[in-house]
Amino acid sequence: MARRLSAILAADVVGYSRLMGVDEVGTLERLKSLHKELVQPKIAEREGRVVKLMGDGLLAEFPSVVEAVQCAVGIQEGMADRETDLPDESRVKLRIGVNLGDVIVEGTDIYGDGVNVAARLEALADPGGICVSGTVFDHVRGKVDSEFADLGERKVKNIELPIRVYGVVLDRVAAAEELAGPDAAETAPPKPPDKPSIAVLPFDNMSGDVEQDYFADGMVEDIITGLARIKWIFVIARNSSFAYKGKSVDIKQVGHDLGVRYVLEGSVRKASNQVRVTGQLIEAETGRHVWADRYERTLDDVFAIQDELTMSVVAAIEPSLRQAEIERVKRKRPDNLDAYDLLLRALPCVYPAMPESAAKAVPLLDSALELEPDYALAHGFAAWSHEILYARDGMREENRLGAIRHANAAIAHGRDDAIALSLGGFSLGLVAHDRAAARQAFEAAQALSPSCALSYNLGSVVLIFDGDADRANEWAERALRLSPVDPMNFAPWLSITFSRFMRGEFEAAAEAAGKTVQWNPYFSAAYMLLAATHAKLGRHDAAKSAAARVLELEPGFTIGGYFASFEIDPSLAEPFSEALSLAGLPA
Repeated sequence: MARRLSAILAADVVGYSRLMGVDEVGTLERLKSLHKELVQPKIAEREGRVVKLMGDGLLAEFPSVVEAVQCAVGIQEGMADRETDLPDESRVKLRIGVNLGDVIVEGTDIYGDGVNVAARLEALADPGGICVSGTVFDHVRGKVDSEFADLGERKVKNIELPIRVYGVVLDRVAAAEELAGPDAAETAPPKPPDKPSIAVLPFDNMSGDVEQDYFADGMVEDIITGLARIKWIFVIARNSSFAYKGKSVDIKQVGHDLGVRYVLEGSVRKASNQVRVTGQLIEAETGRHVWADRYERTLDDVFAIQDELTMSVVAAIEPSLRQAEIERVKRKRPDNLDAYDLLLRALPCVYPAMPESAAKAVPLLDSALELEPDYALAHGFAAWSHEILYARDGMREENRLGAIRHANAAIAHGRDDAIALSLGGFSLGLVAHDRAAARQAFEAAQALSPSCALSYNLGSVVLIFDGDADRANEWAERALRLSPVDPMNFAPWLSITFSRFMRGEFEAAAEAAGKTVQWNPYFSAAYMLLAATHAKLGRHDAAKSAAARVLELEPGFTIGGYFASFEIDPSLAEPFSEALSLAGLPA
């Protein structure tokens, strides 16, 4: 026996026993055809080998984890084109899990935890879906075209430690259209605004240590925040810019996709107490370099570097701005660099908005606040982390109180920080149900920073839950323009769906609900929207299918529980509850 590190792909047929019970001979023939025509060629194409076939499943091994993931995607995409003449319930569908781990080799067979984890991941995947481990995600991020949804940590049978699980988003459009039909059409690329517009791409980490990625990302976040304070410049939000992280990009294509005239790219090298930052500003349509510079300072001067670079960019793209306006990029920063470093380490855990990762952010943010108790941004992200844990992990009182405490502190100490105000307002609006205080915080954030997409994104949800359909729709559309490819765009589409529903525009609401599913296929509320809109349109089968998906993702869901937990305005809650009852969801 020997050991080696391998990429393992495990797959099985969904509902195998049921299919065999209906037509044993026919099912076996279909599976043989599937293996011969699709699965085996895809595995061979990616230099893998079939370890064994197991009736309703198979195990394959690959020398490259990138090839294993691409093979899984190729198989599932190929499955979508097979048996299209059969009803959905009669078609053969696969679940696939991919893991990277140590295996024991005995002859042509392989064993061990690496194989067991792949099998557990396969069992977690949706029909037609793919789940991969956190180890796989870390290795393939930026090397494959697929997008991934963080599904959090899962405890699985016979594996001692929880596994970080990611779902491969195969085709958002297809996922939505399966339930929403043709309403879920693609959105056209945005048109550039009348004023100067810019996107700041993630800077390359040149430190030679991937553990320093968080620092380079933090540098970019601060530059975006500074630019967004200039009222005369349109700035694409952080989440849309970071959609290009780790990818080889065409600047012209970025400009087209995001609807901007300029793109800023650069690099960061951090070594010991020294920081070197380069930046270059490019005109997207022509590829012309407008400005470039390099900064070398001690780590203590990191905020000065950010401000100088930002002001140089502003001066290059809008030279007519007065110096007083350019000075707006400067704002209060933490006095303690260790607190700043802890905040940067916490941010990747907060943005997925999943309870498992938010739980990791809380102690980091608590440590930052021990060093600097008045750190508004740390309070803001702590409030959001507690809100995530409260809303999506059992509604515990400790998280409700934590969200409210940190939200009030973020607003009190963040008078000049639009993101802190936005996060504080969101937590107060959803957890404390103080909609008036939330509105004030969002409006203060937007006055400070007209390009703060997070304010419009999260604010639209608070407004719609307060029954303000028109303004919620306006803010949601503004959020989508400021951040066209934001993984959090399911939130403004949720607001738009509710808004259209309140106005009786049920066809348009169904279209928006489909887009909510496109942006987050693992969000139970997205399918709730589909269930209600389909029910109002008399599409009873589609409504019941969407309702079933709600209960699959959130087994304890009840209509009354959802609307009560967020204290949603009766003008929305009552008609929507009626539609959900028609779809078959429990009261």
